[in-house]
Amino acid sequence: MKILFIMSIIILSITLIMMLMLNFISKKTFSDREKSSPFECGFDPKNSARLPFSLQFFLIAVIFLIFDVEITLLLPMIMIINITNMINYSFIFIFFVFILLVGIYHEWNQGALDWAI
Repeated sequence: MKILFIMSIIILSITLIMMLMLNFISKKTFSDREKSSPFECGFDPKNSARLPFSLQFFLIAVIFLIFDVEITLLLPMIMIINITNMINYSFIFIFFVFILLVGIYHEWNQGALDWAI
């Protein structure tokens, strides 16, 4: 039993040493300025960080997140359709979709869905 424990520690140590040696041997020393710089949504990090950001892009992203979260709330409602009272289920579902439609109508009226050319 003790020999098995010692052998497994030796094998583990040899494997660890081999992995560390291979890691150091296989490292590339080629350093590229472009590859080592961070990439953030197409913006060049070498320039000024105070560039104007498209407000339409931000609004579309927020609207997408809102509707994405609401879809995740709708999916469990589909799963429980068999075990719930249909009148309550219908009322909740219609109210939820009504809130979504009022929200999209408000966004449409405010012009958040219009792209500026």
